[in-house]
Amino acid sequence: MQHFTFSATTMSTSTSSPATTKHLDATVTKVLDLAHHSDDEDELLASLEAEDSALDGFRERRLQQLHEEFARAQAQRANLGSGTYEDVQDEKAVMDITTSNKNAVVHFYHGDFRRCKILDSHLALLAPKHLEARFIRIEVEKAPFLVERLGVRVLPCLLAFVDGKQVGRVEGFERLGNTDTFRTVRLEEVLVATEVLERVRFAEDGGVLGDGERKKVEVEEDSGDDWD
Repeated sequence: MQHFTFSATTMSTSTSSPATTKHLDATVTKVLDLAHHSDDEDELLASLEAEDSALDGFRERRLQQLHEEFARAQAQRANLGSGTYEDVQDEKAVMDITTSNKNAVVHFYHGDFRRCKILDSHLALLAPKHLEARFIRIEVEKAPFLVERLGVRVLPCLLAFVDGKQVGRVEGFERLGNTDTFRTVRLEEVLVATEVLERVRFAEDGGVLGDGERKKVEVEEDSGDDWD
């Protein structure tokens, strides 16, 4: 796997090492995932009360974890671009976003490639569930310097960045089962393994494209295509 850190001569890069995600109690995780978009901390606490009837030593810890995760989610939502899948128009924007955000996922795509459109559909599902990362895409023709510097040769090409450093790469669909009908959770698992995303949020059967959605991304011929 090729590793790349944007040069300080082009943009400033964070020098801190990736933090290890703390382990959340399973009950807290369940409550957070069931009410992912809730802006009401009291509602989350009530949900925890309903899930957690045990009067044991874990109860206070669970309440504290839920409060901390709620506060962190609120801060992430306030971050411009968080929760969205954004189409950027130039290379400087890519460098700005990957160096100014702790975690970033970048899709290098071509508008005529079917598999790029399929990947877009899955990334659009992941972005609102993972406020800890920025999700962006850029057309390869608008990024000749980065395409060359990062060795983008096969599309779709998805790169994961933590603190401005490339930590993962997905080229084509080989790591996703080499099928156009992979589920979003499979892509999510691959990204979680790079630590650009914190944890899996989709269920095992989550995020499969339905027939109607597939028709939107179908074009004549295929892809996992070479880009040279």
